[in-house]
Amino acid sequence: MSTHQTNTFPRLFLAIFSSVLISSNAFSHAHGPSHKNSLQNAEYKLSAKWSDLADGSHAVGNSHGEIDVAKSGDVYVSIMGEKGGVQIYSPQGEYKSNVPNAPKDLHGFVIHLDADGQEYIYAAQLDKKRIIKMHLNGVKVLDIDATQVIPTKFHNPNKDRNALSLTAADVDQDGNIYVVDGYSRDFIHKLNPKGEYIASFGGKDAPYNFNNCHKISIDPRFKPNRILCTDRNNARLVHMQLDGSLIGTFADDLRRPSAVDFYGDKIVVAEIKGRVSVLDKQGKVLVALGTNEVANEISTNKVSPEKWREGVFTSPHGITFDHQGNIYITEWNKWGRILRFDLTH
Repeated sequence: MSTHQTNTFPRLFLAIFSSVLISSNAFSHAHGPSHKNSLQNAEYKLSAKWSDLADGSHAVGNSHGEIDVAKSGDVYVSIMGEKGGVQIYSPQGEYKSNVPNAPKDLHGFVIHLDADGQEYIYAAQLDKKRIIKMHLNGVKVLDIDATQVIPTKFHNPNKDRNALSLTAADVDQDGNIYVVDGYSRDFIHKLNPKGEYIASFGGKDAPYNFNNCHKISIDPRFKPNRILCTDRNNARLVHMQLDGSLIGTFADDLRRPSAVDFYGDKIVVAEIKGRVSVLDKQGKVLVALGTNEVANEISTNKVSPEKWREGVFTSPHGITFDHQGNIYITEWNKWGRILRFDLTH
């Protein structure tokens, strides 16, 4: 962890034990290899291995991005600003390196195992308005100017705003790429594996009525797979077919959902109003983790590390399962905070 600055504030040792009971079926991580373990009466609790990244002992940097796990088990986290890029951590929480050439404005990304057997990062650049596909070693395969490939009729006509504000990317089993303009007009744009434009759908008008389609993910629990949108300001998750046809609301009454990941038939949701939830395939909340009810500590990136409480969230922004079912969360925070909840028996 020598590449991270040590902060001067005291470490927090609050006696808040954050464990939950969950009855679960066989799980499999969405972008990684399948796991057939049957996990009955499983328990999640805050991991001691990642405490330095969760209590502020080591400054991560401006966390306003995403988190995912490679086949190796290494954890990749996108960070903005001075330390921006994609940081790589071991499963034990030790900083290893940064991905070479990774942009400093990756708001959303996934690691995807392609049909060629190689893992790639698919990402959306928030500021530069580019769509990226790159190897884990930083070599770029695609580097697309989204303003050129996405028709101008889907751009923001307000000249005082960015034409596009891309917040997330994902890829389906055929290699088609999806990006969402989540900080602008809420349209989802579909490209073929070469990065050529196919179609756009979604948006703020009926029948979608999105209000900050913050992230999108390919939901592998259904056949055929579906697109799932975290419709943040409408406090719901919305399903669509891969051609953009609206299916409907999957879950609602959430706390401003920001990102999701999948493990078997379960879904975990990062809710920026201070909570993480695990839902079943029917959209029912099974478990709530780290719930924060202090109004001025949630939906903000300005909660400083001395105010962080052990196992309690402020603003969960990115989320992933690893291949064992453990949950990793990156918060929206100026100082940078990453938490891990372990699946125990």
